[in-house]
Amino acid sequence: MIRSMTGFGRGEYADEKRSMVCEIRTVNHRYSDVMVKMPRRYGFAEDMIKKAVKESIKRGKCEVSLLVESIAEDDLTINVSRVTAEQYFRCLKELKKEFPVTGEISVDLLASFPDVIKAMPSVEDEEEIKISISKALAEAIDNLTIMRVSEGEKLAADIWMRADAIREKLAAIEKRCPDLEKIYMEKLRGRIKELLDGQIAVDEDRILLEAAIFADKSGIDEEIVRLKSHLSQLDSILEQGEPSGKKLDFLVQEMNREANTIGSKANDLEITEYMLEIKSEVEKIREQVQNIE
Repeated sequence: MIRSMTGFGRGEYADEKRSMVCEIRTVNHRYSDVMVKMPRRYGFAEDMIKKAVKESIKRGKCEVSLLVESIAEDDLTINVSRVTAEQYFRCLKELKKEFPVTGEISVDLLASFPDVIKAMPSVEDEEEIKISISKALAEAIDNLTIMRVSEGEKLAADIWMRADAIREKLAAIEKRCPDLEKIYMEKLRGRIKELLDGQIAVDEDRILLEAAIFADKSGIDEEIVRLKSHLSQLDSILEQGEPSGKKLDFLVQEMNREANTIGSKANDLEITEYMLEIKSEVEKIREQVQNIE
């Protein structure tokens, strides 16, 4: 099914050691862009998360948020970086020598500096934690997909409705086309008679020639055929349901190009009005395509 690029999914998982909540938000974007927000201590799982998301989401800007709450005490290992603490201590002593400051260099002060004391998961638990994260992530992706498919169905229905409206206008234009040469010929004959005021006979052969030239210049049969072909391709892409936003975007550009050509060549007020309506529908389709993965 066609999928929207906009959606939200939430997944949860808990075991005897920790509970996890994973949330995924996606919005429109020209390319695939995945950003992960998670506690630093679980940074080793970031690549796994991005890979899993990109397998499901081919286009769009995606923000993954992971919240983890430790339940078991042994899930947390506290490490002290003595080298870092020593460097802070040395720098503080140098500052006391250079500046007129008072106060002692205490353990509390050293412990408050970044990276002196770290809470880290045990190395041997990384694979276990990845499995836990992947379960919460999988549920979030499933829920996200359900929403994106639901929105995609609405987008596809709207696009099909507008494509049918374009077909109706094209049918009206095709019905009008055979009369264009005759209408032009009558107008031309009337103008010539008005200018000559009956003084000189109208050259019917010349009128027929001018009408033929007009018909050749204003012929829009090829453009109508191409526009119909684009509509058929539109149907096919929507029915296939694969990630197709880029294909549809290109196709809509071509539809707009043919519509502009028909409007400029037809030289007929009624057809021009139909083409303005067609262009309006094409533009609305283009807006909807911007939301498709």
